[in-house]
Amino acid sequence: MILYPAIDLKDGNTVRLLRGEMSEATVFNTDPAAQARAFQDAGCQWLHLVDLNGAFAGEPVNGAAVEAILAATSVPTQLGGGIRDMATIEMWLDKGIARVILGTVAVENPDLVREAARAFPGKVAVGIDARKGRVATKGWAEETDVMVTDLAQAFEDAGVAAIIYTDIDRDGAMGGPNVAATADLARATSIPVIASGGVSSMADLTALKDTGVIAGAISGRALYDGALDLGEALSALA
Repeated sequence: MILYPAIDLKDGNTVRLLRGEMSEATVFNTDPAAQARAFQDAGCQWLHLVDLNGAFAGEPVNGAAVEAILAATSVPTQLGGGIRDMATIEMWLDKGIARVILGTVAVENPDLVREAARAFPGKVAVGIDARKGRVATKGWAEETDVMVTDLAQAFEDAGVAAIIYTDIDRDGAMGGPNVAATADLARATSIPVIASGGVSSMADLTALKDTGVIAGAISGRALYDGALDLGEALSALA
C-alpha cells in the first residue's frame, strides 16, 4: 500500500482544511516546494497535491506553487483541483504531473474522464469526495444525489488509473479514516482505490492495509502535526 503525503495549496501556501471548510484552513508551510522536498527526502514514492482555490474556481489557481514543487522534486506527483477540461489536463501532464485527478467533472462530464483516460493511459484518476455515501463536487461545496459506488462503477471499463475516495466528514479531523466504506468501495470496483480523509496514525494505515483491498492512503495533517512520522510509516508499509 502506497502512502501519499498531501500538500493542499491555498493562496500559495501549504494548508490543511477541517472537513473541507476553506474558512477552517491552518497554514503549515509558506514554501510548498520546500515541503515537497522534505517529503521526498523522507522517502515517499508519490506526492498528492490539491489546488484548493482551483477546486472552487473551476480552473488552476495555484499553478506557480505546483510548478515550483515539480521543479524541486523528482518523485511522481498527482494533482487535483480545478481540472475540468482537456486543455488543462494536457497542460498539467506536459508540465510533468504524473497523474491528474478529476473530481467535479467526473460527475458533470463523465465522457471527458473516459476520453482523457483513453488519451493518457495510467495518467487519469477519479476523485470521489463524499458525505454519508453521496458525492460532493466543486470543492465539496455542492452535494449531489449520486452514490459513491455508482460513480465508481460507471468508470469500470474506462481505463481510469485509480479512485481517490475521501470521506469529507473525516478529512482533517484526525479521527481516523472510514475503513469500512473505503474497503466496500474497493471491493465493488476493479479500479485501485486510494483512501483519503482522517488518516492520522500508524493504526489507521495498518487497518487500511489489513483490508487487503486498498491500494494507497493519503495523509496530510497528521504528517504536519507530527502524529505520523513519514519515515516510520513508509518503513512499516514497505
